[in-house]
Amino acid sequence: MKWATTILICCVAVLIGLGLVMLYSSSMNMETGANQGSVGAHLLLSQLCWCLFGLIGCVAAASTDYRKFKSATPWLLGFSVLLLSLVWAPKIGIMRNGAHRWIGLPGLPHFQPSELARLALILFLGSYAERFQRQMAGVKRGILIPASIIAVVVALIFFEQDWGCAILLAAVCGAMLILAGARLRFIVPPALLLAGGLTYFLLHNPVRLRRILAWLHPELSKDGAGYQAYQAMIALGSGGWTGLGLGNGRQKLGFVPEHHTDFIFSIIGEELGLVATLAVVVLFIALVVCGLYIARRSSDTFGLILGAGITSMIGLQAFINIGVVTSVLPNKGMPLPFISYGGSNLLLMLVSVGLLLSVSRFAAEPVKQRNNPFEAMPELSHA
Repeated sequence: MKWATTILICCVAVLIGLGLVMLYSSSMNMETGANQGSVGAHLLLSQLCWCLFGLIGCVAAASTDYRKFKSATPWLLGFSVLLLSLVWAPKIGIMRNGAHRWIGLPGLPHFQPSELARLALILFLGSYAERFQRQMAGVKRGILIPASIIAVVVALIFFEQDWGCAILLAAVCGAMLILAGARLRFIVPPALLLAGGLTYFLLHNPVRLRRILAWLHPELSKDGAGYQAYQAMIALGSGGWTGLGLGNGRQKLGFVPEHHTDFIFSIIGEELGLVATLAVVVLFIALVVCGLYIARRSSDTFGLILGAGITSMIGLQAFINIGVVTSVLPNKGMPLPFISYGGSNLLLMLVSVGLLLSVSRFAAEPVKQRNNPFEAMPELSHA
Protein backbone atom coordinates (compact mmCIF):
# COMPACT_ATOMS: atom_id res chain seq x y z
CA MET A 1 0.00 0.00 0.00
CA LYS A 2 2.89 2.36 0.78
CA TRP A 3 4.21 2.30 -2.78
CA ALA A 4 0.79 3.17 -4.19
CA THR A 5 0.44 6.09 -1.78
CA THR A 6 3.93 7.38 -2.60
CA ILE A 7 3.40 7.20 -6.36
CA LEU A 8 -0.02 8.83 -6.02
CA ILE A 9 1.41 11.77 -4.06
CA CYS A 10 4.32 12.18 -6.50
CA CYS A 11 2.00 12.17 -9.52
CA VAL A 12 -0.27 14.82 -8.01
CA ALA A 13 2.71 16.98 -6.98
CA VAL A 14 4.25 16.86 -10.47
CA LEU A 15 0.93 17.64 -12.15
CA ILE A 16 0.30 20.63 -9.86
CA GLY A 17 3.83 21.93 -10.38
CA LEU A 18 3.51 21.61 -14.14
CA GLY A 19 0.11 23.28 -14.01
CA LEU A 20 1.42 26.32 -12.15
CA VAL A 21 4.34 26.73 -14.56
CA MET A 22 2.17 26.33 -17.65
CA LEU A 23 -0.53 28.60 -16.25
CA TYR A 24 1.92 31.49 -15.99
CA SER A 25 3.49 30.68 -19.36
CA SER A 26 0.14 30.50 -21.14
CA SER A 27 -1.21 33.71 -19.59
CA MET A 28 1.91 35.89 -19.48
CA ASN A 29 0.92 37.66 -22.72
CA MET A 30 -2.73 38.20 -21.85
CA GLU A 31 -3.78 41.85 -21.66
CA THR A 32 -6.98 43.32 -20.26
CA GLY A 33 -7.26 47.11 -20.15
CA ALA A 34 -5.37 48.72 -17.29
CA ASN A 35 -3.96 45.39 -16.12
CA GLN A 36 -1.66 44.93 -19.10
CA GLY A 37 1.22 42.61 -18.37
CA SER A 38 -0.11 41.54 -14.97
CA VAL A 39 -2.75 38.99 -15.95
CA GLY A 40 -0.36 36.04 -15.79
CA ALA A 41 0.85 36.97 -12.31
CA HIS A 42 -2.72 37.54 -11.12
CA LEU A 43 -3.92 34.15 -12.37
CA LEU A 44 -0.88 32.41 -10.89
CA LEU A 45 -1.41 34.07 -7.50
CA SER A 46 -5.10 33.15 -7.54
CA GLN A 47 -4.30 29.54 -8.41
CA LEU A 48 -1.66 29.41 -5.67
CA CYS A 49 -4.23 30.58 -3.11
CA TRP A 50 -6.71 27.90 -4.18
CA CYS A 51 -3.87 25.36 -4.15
CA LEU A 52 -3.05 26.32 -0.56
CA PHE A 53 -6.68 25.86 0.52
CA GLY A 54 -6.78 22.59 -1.41
CA LEU A 55 -3.63 21.29 0.29
CA ILE A 56 -5.09 22.16 3.69
CA GLY A 57 -8.25 20.25 2.77
CA CYS A 58 -6.17 17.37 1.44
CA VAL A 59 -4.16 17.05 4.65
CA ALA A 60 -7.31 17.34 6.78
CA ALA A 61 -9.09 14.63 4.76
CA ALA A 62 -6.04 12.36 4.76
CA SER A 63 -5.67 12.72 8.54
CA THR A 64 -9.30 11.77 9.23
CA ASP A 65 -10.68 8.25 9.05
CA TYR A 66 -12.83 8.30 5.91
CA ARG A 67 -15.50 6.21 7.66
CA LYS A 68 -16.28 9.16 9.92
CA PHE A 69 -17.77 10.98 6.91
CA LYS A 70 -20.51 8.38 6.38
CA SER A 71 -23.03 9.91 8.78
CA ALA A 72 -22.59 13.35 7.23
CA THR A 73 -23.02 12.31 3.59
CA PRO A 74 -26.82 12.95 3.38
CA TRP A 75 -26.38 16.44 4.85
CA LEU A 76 -23.45 17.22 2.54
CA LEU A 77 -25.45 16.05 -0.47
CA GLY A 78 -28.46 18.13 0.57
CA PHE A 79 -26.26 21.20 1.04
CA SER A 80 -24.69 20.73 -2.40
CA VAL A 81 -28.17 20.45 -3.99
CA LEU A 82 -29.10 23.72 -2.29
CA LEU A 83 -25.97 25.39 -3.71
CA LEU A 84 -26.78 24.01 -7.16
CA SER A 85 -30.19 25.66 -6.92
CA LEU A 86 -28.69 29.01 -5.85
CA VAL A 87 -26.96 29.49 -9.21
CA TRP A 88 -30.33 30.79 -10.46
CA ALA A 89 -30.84 33.14 -7.49
CA PRO A 90 -30.55 36.88 -8.22
CA LYS A 91 -27.40 38.57 -6.85
CA ILE A 92 -25.97 35.17 -5.89
CA GLY A 93 -25.85 33.19 -9.12
CA ILE A 94 -23.40 34.31 -11.80
CA MET A 95 -23.94 33.76 -15.52
CA ARG A 96 -21.01 33.45 -17.94
CA ASN A 97 -21.31 32.72 -21.64
CA GLY A 98 -24.98 31.86 -21.21
CA ALA A 99 -24.35 29.29 -18.46
CA HIS A 100 -25.42 29.47 -14.80
CA ARG A 101 -22.64 27.54 -13.06
CA TRP A 102 -21.21 29.85 -10.40
CA ILE A 103 -22.26 31.48 -7.17
CA GLY A 104 -20.55 34.32 -5.38
CA LEU A 105 -21.03 37.25 -3.06
CA PRO A 106 -19.34 40.66 -3.28
CA GLY A 107 -15.77 40.47 -2.07
CA LEU A 108 -15.66 36.66 -2.14
CA PRO A 109 -14.22 34.37 -4.84
CA HIS A 110 -16.65 32.70 -7.20
CA PHE A 111 -17.38 29.04 -6.58
CA GLN A 112 -18.74 26.30 -8.84
CA PRO A 113 -21.19 24.20 -6.76
CA SER A 114 -21.16 21.32 -9.24
CA GLU A 115 -17.64 20.50 -8.03
CA LEU A 116 -18.85 20.00 -4.46
CA ALA A 117 -21.92 18.12 -5.72
CA ARG A 118 -19.74 15.58 -7.52
CA LEU A 119 -17.77 14.68 -4.42
CA ALA A 120 -20.88 14.75 -2.21
CA LEU A 121 -22.71 12.33 -4.50
CA ILE A 122 -19.74 9.96 -4.64
CA LEU A 123 -19.50 9.97 -0.84
CA PHE A 124 -23.25 9.38 -0.54
CA LEU A 125 -23.27 6.47 -2.98
CA GLY A 126 -20.34 4.86 -1.17
CA SER A 127 -22.17 5.11 2.14
CA TYR A 128 -25.44 3.94 0.59
CA ALA A 129 -23.81 0.94 -1.10
CA GLU A 130 -22.28 -0.22 2.17
CA ARG A 131 -25.53 0.17 4.11
CA PHE A 132 -27.62 -1.75 1.58
CA GLN A 133 -24.95 -4.00 0.07
CA ARG A 134 -27.08 -7.12 0.54
CA GLN A 135 -29.98 -5.50 -1.33
CA MET A 136 -28.08 -3.88 -4.21
CA ALA A 137 -29.04 -6.70 -6.56
CA GLY A 138 -32.73 -5.77 -6.24
CA VAL A 139 -34.60 -3.19 -8.29
CA LYS A 140 -35.69 -0.90 -5.47
CA ARG A 141 -32.48 -0.53 -3.46
CA GLY A 142 -30.13 -1.24 -6.35
CA ILE A 143 -31.59 1.08 -9.00
CA LEU A 144 -34.76 3.03 -8.22
CA ILE A 145 -33.65 4.85 -5.07
CA PRO A 146 -30.03 5.65 -6.02
CA ALA A 147 -30.99 6.48 -9.62
CA SER A 148 -33.60 8.97 -8.40
CA ILE A 149 -31.02 10.75 -6.23
CA ILE A 150 -28.45 10.71 -9.03
CA ALA A 151 -31.04 12.07 -11.47
CA VAL A 152 -31.76 15.11 -9.27
CA VAL A 153 -28.09 16.13 -9.03
CA VAL A 154 -27.29 15.37 -12.67
CA ALA A 155 -30.39 17.24 -13.89
CA LEU A 156 -29.47 20.36 -11.91
CA ILE A 157 -25.96 20.32 -13.37
CA PHE A 158 -27.29 19.58 -16.86
CA PHE A 159 -29.67 22.55 -16.88
CA GLU A 160 -26.85 24.80 -15.71
CA GLN A 161 -25.57 24.12 -19.25
CA ASP A 162 -22.70 22.02 -17.93
CA TRP A 163 -23.40 18.98 -20.05
CA GLY A 164 -19.91 17.56 -19.81
CA CYS A 165 -19.91 17.48 -16.01
CA ALA A 166 -23.40 15.93 -16.00
CA ILE A 167 -22.38 13.15 -18.39
CA LEU A 168 -19.15 12.54 -16.47
CA LEU A 169 -20.98 12.29 -13.14
CA ALA A 170 -23.65 9.97 -14.57
CA ALA A 171 -20.94 7.65 -15.94
CA VAL A 172 -19.04 7.60 -12.64
CA CYS A 173 -22.20 6.90 -10.63
CA GLY A 174 -23.20 4.11 -13.01
CA ALA A 175 -19.81 2.46 -12.58
CA MET A 176 -20.10 2.78 -8.79
CA LEU A 177 -23.52 1.10 -8.78
CA ILE A 178 -22.23 -1.79 -10.88
CA LEU A 179 -19.26 -2.19 -8.55
CA ALA A 180 -21.62 -2.11 -5.57
CA GLY A 181 -23.54 -5.09 -6.93
CA ALA A 182 -26.39 -3.59 -8.95
CA ARG A 183 -27.54 -5.84 -11.80
CA LEU A 184 -26.42 -4.70 -15.22
CA ARG A 185 -29.77 -5.56 -16.77
CA PHE A 186 -31.42 -3.05 -14.43
CA ILE A 187 -28.90 -0.32 -15.26
CA VAL A 188 -29.13 -0.60 -19.05
CA PRO A 189 -32.74 0.73 -19.42
CA PRO A 190 -32.10 3.95 -17.44
CA ALA A 191 -28.83 4.40 -19.33
CA LEU A 192 -30.64 4.09 -22.67
CA LEU A 193 -33.31 6.51 -21.47
CA LEU A 194 -30.60 8.97 -20.47
CA ALA A 195 -28.89 8.59 -23.84
CA GLY A 196 -32.20 9.18 -25.62
CA GLY A 197 -32.89 12.31 -23.59
CA LEU A 198 -29.38 13.60 -24.27
CA THR A 199 -29.84 13.01 -27.99
CA TYR A 200 -33.13 14.92 -27.93
CA PHE A 201 -31.60 17.93 -26.19
CA LEU A 202 -28.59 17.77 -28.50
CA LEU A 203 -30.74 17.88 -31.63
CA HIS A 204 -32.59 20.92 -30.23
CA ASN A 205 -29.43 22.77 -29.20
CA PRO A 206 -27.87 24.43 -32.27
CA VAL A 207 -24.62 25.37 -30.53
CA ARG A 208 -23.76 21.86 -29.37
CA LEU A 209 -25.05 20.31 -32.59
CA ARG A 210 -22.62 22.49 -34.53
CA ARG A 211 -19.82 21.28 -32.26
CA ILE A 212 -20.64 17.67 -33.09
CA LEU A 213 -20.72 18.41 -36.82
CA ALA A 214 -17.46 20.35 -36.51
CA TRP A 215 -15.87 17.36 -34.81
CA LEU A 216 -17.04 15.06 -37.60
CA HIS A 217 -15.87 17.45 -40.33
CA PRO A 218 -13.01 19.52 -38.87
CA GLU A 219 -11.67 20.87 -42.17
CA LEU A 220 -15.06 22.27 -43.16
CA SER A 221 -15.53 24.16 -39.90
CA LYS A 222 -12.01 25.25 -38.96
CA ASP A 223 -13.05 28.90 -39.17
CA GLY A 224 -16.33 28.40 -37.32
CA ALA A 225 -17.47 25.96 -34.64
CA GLY A 226 -14.31 23.88 -35.02
CA TYR A 227 -11.91 26.81 -34.75
CA GLN A 228 -10.80 26.08 -31.18
CA ALA A 229 -10.11 22.40 -31.75
CA TYR A 230 -8.36 23.10 -35.05
CA GLN A 231 -6.01 25.67 -33.49
CA ALA A 232 -5.30 23.27 -30.62
CA MET A 233 -4.22 20.63 -33.12
CA ILE A 234 -1.91 23.18 -34.76
CA ALA A 235 -0.36 23.89 -31.36
CA LEU A 236 0.19 20.20 -30.65
CA GLY A 237 1.65 19.59 -34.09
CA SER A 238 4.01 22.56 -34.07
CA GLY A 239 5.61 21.47 -30.80
CA GLY A 240 7.25 18.37 -32.26
CA TRP A 241 9.08 16.04 -29.90
CA THR A 242 10.64 18.59 -27.52
CA GLY A 243 8.55 21.72 -28.10
CA LEU A 244 9.36 25.31 -28.97
CA GLY A 245 10.57 26.08 -25.45
CA LEU A 246 8.84 27.30 -22.33
CA GLY A 247 7.18 30.64 -22.99
CA ASN A 248 7.80 30.49 -26.76
CA GLY A 249 4.40 29.18 -27.80
CA ARG A 250 2.59 31.14 -30.51
CA GLN A 251 -0.93 29.69 -30.35
CA LYS A 252 -1.57 31.30 -26.97
CA LEU A 253 -1.30 34.73 -28.64
CA GLY A 254 -5.00 34.90 -29.37
CA PHE A 255 -5.34 31.79 -31.54
CA VAL A 256 -6.44 29.15 -29.01
CA PRO A 257 -9.32 30.40 -26.84
CA GLU A 258 -9.32 29.24 -23.21
CA HIS A 259 -5.66 28.29 -23.55
CA HIS A 260 -5.08 28.63 -19.79
CA THR A 261 -8.12 26.55 -18.80
CA ASP A 262 -9.71 23.81 -20.91
CA PHE A 263 -7.08 23.82 -23.68
CA ILE A 264 -3.90 24.20 -21.63
CA PHE A 265 -2.85 20.71 -22.75
CA SER A 266 -2.31 22.07 -26.27
CA ILE A 267 0.07 24.73 -24.91
CA ILE A 268 2.00 22.03 -23.06
CA GLY A 269 2.37 20.17 -26.35
CA GLU A 270 3.49 23.29 -28.22
CA GLU A 271 6.03 24.55 -25.69
CA LEU A 272 7.28 21.29 -24.14
CA GLY A 273 6.59 18.86 -26.97
CA LEU A 274 5.22 15.37 -27.38
CA VAL A 275 7.50 14.07 -24.62
CA ALA A 276 5.76 16.27 -22.04
CA THR A 277 2.23 15.43 -23.22
CA LEU A 278 3.01 11.71 -23.09
CA ALA A 279 4.46 12.21 -19.61
CA VAL A 280 1.20 13.86 -18.51
CA VAL A 281 -0.77 10.89 -19.86
CA VAL A 282 1.54 8.44 -18.05
CA LEU A 283 1.14 10.39 -14.80
CA PHE A 284 -2.65 10.18 -15.01
CA ILE A 285 -2.50 6.47 -15.83
CA ALA A 286 -0.23 5.87 -12.83
CA LEU A 287 -2.59 7.93 -10.65
CA VAL A 288 -5.59 5.85 -11.75
CA VAL A 289 -3.75 2.55 -11.22
CA CYS A 290 -2.67 3.58 -7.71
CA GLY A 291 -6.16 4.85 -6.86
CA LEU A 292 -7.81 1.62 -7.95
CA TYR A 293 -5.22 -0.40 -6.06
CA ILE A 294 -5.92 1.59 -2.89
CA ALA A 295 -9.65 1.09 -3.35
CA ARG A 296 -9.18 -2.63 -3.95
CA ARG A 297 -7.19 -2.98 -0.73
CA SER A 298 -9.83 -1.29 1.40
CA SER A 299 -11.18 -3.31 4.29
CA ASP A 300 -14.81 -2.24 3.81
CA THR A 301 -17.33 -1.60 1.06
CA PHE A 302 -17.44 2.14 1.72
CA GLY A 303 -13.70 2.50 1.12
CA LEU A 304 -13.87 0.34 -2.01
CA ILE A 305 -16.74 2.27 -3.61
CA LEU A 306 -15.45 5.67 -2.50
CA GLY A 307 -11.91 5.05 -3.75
CA ALA A 308 -13.12 3.66 -7.07
CA GLY A 309 -15.54 6.57 -7.54
CA ILE A 310 -12.93 9.25 -6.86
CA THR A 311 -10.35 7.55 -9.06
CA SER A 312 -12.77 7.11 -11.96
CA MET A 313 -13.87 10.75 -11.65
CA ILE A 314 -10.29 12.03 -11.92
CA GLY A 315 -9.35 9.59 -14.67
CA LEU A 316 -12.45 10.19 -16.81
CA GLN A 317 -12.13 13.97 -16.51
CA ALA A 318 -8.51 13.81 -17.66
CA PHE A 319 -9.46 11.45 -20.50
CA ILE A 320 -12.26 13.75 -21.69
CA ASN A 321 -10.08 16.87 -21.57
CA ILE A 322 -7.18 15.27 -23.44
CA GLY A 323 -9.61 13.66 -25.88
CA VAL A 324 -11.19 17.03 -26.68
CA VAL A 325 -7.84 18.79 -27.16
CA THR A 326 -6.59 16.03 -29.47
CA SER A 327 -9.96 15.96 -31.34
CA VAL A 328 -10.67 12.38 -30.29
CA LEU A 329 -13.86 13.67 -28.64
CA PRO A 330 -16.21 16.54 -29.52
CA ASN A 331 -15.48 19.92 -27.97
CA LYS A 332 -16.79 20.17 -24.40
CA GLY A 333 -15.33 22.53 -21.84
CA MET A 334 -13.80 20.56 -18.97
CA PRO A 335 -10.61 21.42 -17.07
CA LEU A 336 -7.58 19.15 -16.98
CA PRO A 337 -7.27 17.99 -13.34
CA PHE A 338 -4.52 19.68 -11.30
CA ILE A 339 -3.27 21.63 -14.35
CA SER A 340 -5.99 23.88 -15.77
CA TYR A 341 -6.79 27.22 -14.16
CA GLY A 342 -9.83 26.96 -11.92
CA GLY A 343 -9.95 27.19 -8.14
CA SER A 344 -13.11 25.16 -7.50
CA ASN A 345 -11.88 22.18 -9.49
CA LEU A 346 -8.39 22.26 -7.98
CA LEU A 347 -9.86 22.39 -4.47
CA LEU A 348 -12.17 19.45 -5.21
CA MET A 349 -9.38 17.36 -6.72
CA LEU A 350 -7.02 17.89 -3.79
CA VAL A 351 -9.71 17.07 -1.22
CA SER A 352 -10.56 13.95 -3.25
CA VAL A 353 -6.91 12.91 -3.22
CA GLY A 354 -6.93 13.44 0.55
CA LEU A 355 -9.86 11.02 0.85
CA LEU A 356 -7.95 8.48 -1.24
CA LEU A 357 -4.98 8.84 1.09
CA SER A 358 -7.32 8.34 4.04
CA VAL A 359 -8.59 5.10 2.51
CA SER A 360 -4.98 4.02 2.05
CA ARG A 361 -4.03 4.99 5.58
CA PHE A 362 -6.96 3.34 7.37
CA ALA A 363 -7.53 0.44 4.95
CA ALA A 364 -5.97 -2.12 7.26
CA GLU A 365 -8.11 -1.03 10.22
CA PRO A 366 -11.58 -2.67 10.09
CA VAL A 367 -14.47 -0.83 11.71
CA LYS A 368 -15.14 -3.76 14.00
CA GLN A 369 -13.88 -7.29 14.16
CA ARG A 370 -16.32 -9.74 12.70
CA ASN A 371 -16.85 -12.84 14.79
CA ASN A 372 -16.22 -16.10 13.03
CA PRO A 373 -18.52 -18.77 14.54
CA PHE A 374 -16.16 -21.51 13.46
CA GLU A 375 -13.27 -20.05 15.51
CA ALA A 376 -15.20 -20.72 18.74
CA MET A 377 -15.68 -24.42 17.97
CA PRO A 378 -13.26 -26.77 19.74
CA GLU A 379 -11.02 -28.83 17.57
CA LEU A 380 -12.08 -32.44 17.15
CA SER A 381 -9.72 -34.93 18.67
CA HIS A 382 -8.46 -37.71 16.39
CA ALA A 383 -7.35 -39.81 19.31
